[in-house]
Amino acid sequence: MIDIKIPQEVQLILKVLTAQGYEAYVVGGCVRDSLLGKKPQDWDICTSALPQEVKKAFNNLPVLETGLKHGTVTVMIDHKPYEVTTYRIEDQYSDNRHPDKVEFVKDLEQDLARRDFTINAMAYNPKSGLVDCFNGLADLDNKIIRCVGKAEERFLEDGLRILRAIRFASTYNFKIERATTEAIYSKKNLLANLAGERIQIELDKLLCGSGVKEILHQFAEVLAVIIPEIWPMLGFEQNNPHHIYDLWTHTIESVAQAPPQLVLRLTMLLHDLGKPDCYTVDEKGIGHFYGHSKISAEKAKDILQRLKYDRATIDTVLTLVANHDLDLLPQKKYLKSLLNKIGIENFRLLLEVQKADNKAKHPEVKKECLEKIREMEGLLEEIIRQEECFTLKDLAVNGQDLLELGMKQGPEVGTILNFLLQQVIEERVGNSKEKLLLLAQNYVKTE
Repeated sequence: MIDIKIPQEVQLILKVLTAQGYEAYVVGGCVRDSLLGKKPQDWDICTSALPQEVKKAFNNLPVLETGLKHGTVTVMIDHKPYEVTTYRIEDQYSDNRHPDKVEFVKDLEQDLARRDFTINAMAYNPKSGLVDCFNGLADLDNKIIRCVGKAEERFLEDGLRILRAIRFASTYNFKIERATTEAIYSKKNLLANLAGERIQIELDKLLCGSGVKEILHQFAEVLAVIIPEIWPMLGFEQNNPHHIYDLWTHTIESVAQAPPQLVLRLTMLLHDLGKPDCYTVDEKGIGHFYGHSKISAEKAKDILQRLKYDRATIDTVLTLVANHDLDLLPQKKYLKSLLNKIGIENFRLLLEVQKADNKAKHPEVKKECLEKIREMEGLLEEIIRQEECFTLKDLAVNGQDLLELGMKQGPEVGTILNFLLQQVIEERVGNSKEKLLLLAQNYVKTE
């Protein structure tokens, strides 16, 4: 018999409800993840008790009316929230998102039948064991994503389920069964009506999934509904000796090669968006993409803002996209100048971007570029170890030192400090206070 380890607080909720004659089960994602050997993030509970009956059963605890219309109340135990929802059926989804009508029922199977996928339509309690009306356990074992009932109906109820299907497939490295796949394609335009915030949440998890490579291949035209800028990339031949893949395949390969860190995966998805716009062919028939990084960054900005990403994520991804094709020179002066421009953390990320980008190119190009990246990594560690100067805070003099020389407070102080920093980075002068103050005096005289 299947045994799921349920937290004590959740066990308490189940016991209180069953002691008063109601049915109560943990349901959905917590059951799925427990069966997969993963630790659930949340524990959802469904019950035959009506919301007011749940409130009465827990009159000694805080109970919040978080979703009475849909039968949900939240029981607070030790300041932690646990959602308890009455069995329900739903009818009519005129906005392809919210049910127009909700009816509370006493039958668990009716409640499970309204859920999206079989792997999310299982319930459990210690007494009854696993309730699996739609063969979700078999689909888990066989690594399959399948809609409960008719897939097209499930997607018409909530268009986000299309993204959820491919997100689950990517996250768990599962396959999507045929009827569900066909419905995803036939109803993909429902995605155009979704809010950016909801798309973003699913896209983030999809991109960082272990099965992302297969999903980006299989569902490119679906993703192009939420990111139309993808369309020109599909099947676009690069005709360049550095590349062995068409543009979209190269993009997919580079996403899969990047560590599963959101800013890196987003960067690789967006880094070559500008290539179709600046494609040229020389007299030898070789394709070139001059200036594509700038155009890619502009397109990436539009997409990230449209999908409501936070400012920090947008800034980091745009920095990486704009600089992804820099020709890295394994020289300290060059590297310190670049570190001054984008910072250590962004530079480390940029190296990961270049690794992923080059691993998706021609093997000969890949080998040469990866060797250069290793040199840059060594130089970076040497600069850090020797505490070499590449930012104003590392400079041996500051604004106060210049004021004490008799300079007036104002923009000129910043101008001089940046001049001194540039001289240190270019190794024209050592980072010593005495030398820098002397250089500052001479700079003022020549001005």
